[in-house]
Amino acid sequence: MPLDSKSPGGPIETRWDRHRFSLKLVNPANKRKHTIIVVGTGLAGGSAAATLAELGYQVKCFCFQDSPRRAHSIAAQGGINAAKNYHNDGDSVYRLFYDTVKGGDFRSRESNVYRLAQISLNIIDQCVAQGVPFAREYSGYLDNRSFGGAQVSRTFYARGQTGQQLLLGAYQALERQIGAGAVEMYPRTEMLDLIVVDGRARGIVTRNLLTGKVESHLADAVVLGTGGYGNVYYLSTNAKGSNATAIWRAHKRGALFANPCFTQIHPTCIPVSGDYQSKLTLMSESLRNDGRVWVPKKKGDARKPGEIPKEDRDYYLERRYPSFGNLVPRDVASRNAKMVCDEGRGVGETGLAVYLDFHDAIQRLGKPVIVERYGNLFDMYERITGEDPYQAPMRIFPAIHYTMGGLWVDYNLMSNLPGLYVIGEANFSDHGANRLGASALMQGLADGYFVLPNTINDYIASTKVEKMDAGHPAVKEAEQQVNCVTRRLLEAKGTRTVDSYHRELGKLMWEYCGMSRTATGLKHALEEIPAMREQFWRDVKVLGTGEELNQSLEKAGRVADFFELAELMCLDALERNESCGGHFREEYQTPDGEAARNDDRFSYVAAWEFRGVGNPPGLQQEPLAFEYVHPAQRSYK
Repeated sequence: MPLDSKSPGGPIETRWDRHRFSLKLVNPANKRKHTIIVVGTGLAGGSAAATLAELGYQVKCFCFQDSPRRAHSIAAQGGINAAKNYHNDGDSVYRLFYDTVKGGDFRSRESNVYRLAQISLNIIDQCVAQGVPFAREYSGYLDNRSFGGAQVSRTFYARGQTGQQLLLGAYQALERQIGAGAVEMYPRTEMLDLIVVDGRARGIVTRNLLTGKVESHLADAVVLGTGGYGNVYYLSTNAKGSNATAIWRAHKRGALFANPCFTQIHPTCIPVSGDYQSKLTLMSESLRNDGRVWVPKKKGDARKPGEIPKEDRDYYLERRYPSFGNLVPRDVASRNAKMVCDEGRGVGETGLAVYLDFHDAIQRLGKPVIVERYGNLFDMYERITGEDPYQAPMRIFPAIHYTMGGLWVDYNLMSNLPGLYVIGEANFSDHGANRLGASALMQGLADGYFVLPNTINDYIASTKVEKMDAGHPAVKEAEQQVNCVTRRLLEAKGTRTVDSYHRELGKLMWEYCGMSRTATGLKHALEEIPAMREQFWRDVKVLGTGEELNQSLEKAGRVADFFELAELMCLDALERNESCGGHFREEYQTPDGEAARNDDRFSYVAAWEFRGVGNPPGLQQEPLAFEYVHPAQRSYK
């Protein structure tokens, strides 16, 4: 069946309002009769659970952390976008819409992106009302700073802790509903399967991470707000617990997976320092406001950065992109960093780093201003590296950060499985092939606070859901599947640790499906991954039992899913014979090294259907139409 995005027509400025008016409503008294499951408590899941409960629904909310406030959203640093135009610098809803479509290299739906830009205005008001301590100017007005991919200042921030402060706002709203009895909270609980009855999502199967008890939870609808899948690469900026199990198990139950090859490389991360590392640390993109990126002009220049005069420095982003300079989008900045390092001009012991230098900003603005803007980020860098960024430039290098792919959803944020909604980074919907900085927090809160609470009413009001209990055959089958996987992992009794397999897979993915890809490399990965997966199931060693806290068992299930997802990512990258955004195929580039899209053949969303492990997945295409922002060669020069 062709994919129906349910995107409304007519003037784009009024599409969301007209669509929202056309949706069916649920009487406040009737909402209490319906139960909704929300998986994940980050900005998307936490705000959705709190808002749905505030509306009157009975909500069951799940997270694998010991507290909802430990969701990975807390790690976001730089800010959240909104088209308030407080600086009177030419910003508008339309400009945010334009920048986002262009920044995503014309691989996103116009209707979704314009709605996101509209709702951005409401998000800031909502968060201020919750007490989020955004930075303010001396006058008391909210302050803004610039981020990559834009020539205006539209990013609201709370020093380098924006994600933490926004999450605490959503967490407070969620805790209020827990206290009121409207939300039943299940911490330390992991979703391991989706229950589908008559083609509809009706519940989930979970494992209590403390006791190992497997349980089923039933509802009228299921919402997944479980984040992205960047940890498939092993080394990433994600928390170690971040994983793809919830969306992948839903995919294996019939939900389409869209654009899996669209992964984002963040240009400002602390470089890898050794094989012992298990994750990487992000340094906020906001640092590129005042920091200047450079490398020595000469290959092999071993002088200390302070000894290299400006005439011997290559401020390569400012040189190549004079209009945007150091604030080019993330994919452009990352590829250029790789390019100068490949030329042998990288810095540091490994040669895989570039400088991010604040000397000029400190001279111009004074150290107190830099401390006020970025102090906690500078402190974090010094604690990790032992180097003082006030005295010497930071060393940075690109790393896996965000995933634009995810489960396919329509305009209402519902997957192709009726009753299964997917929000935030877990879906594919708003960013195309590259996410602009400070837009992840914007999408998560837009979906949770404003979009989902409107669209889910239509499904509840339009659907007659039959009552069912834990004895239903679909529930028993899902529980049996979960227990079967657990038993198989524990009975393997192999010789290698889970982490050793994960590290091997991550290295393969970074090498062949990372910052740049080739057909030859992707084909090699597609030959290697199935063999690695088979060896994993045959020779993995999982200690302990399933009836206790067992982090080795938790990781084993997640890595098993990463093996299957990695294969789909490589296949999607191989099928997309073009370069766009974060997907850079070396065979498809302009003479000066920029991404070369093929709009005639690949202006579509690639939505993949699961057809069994080892079987080729089915590809469905959702064509993308551009009425307002017409595709053109993306230029930041």
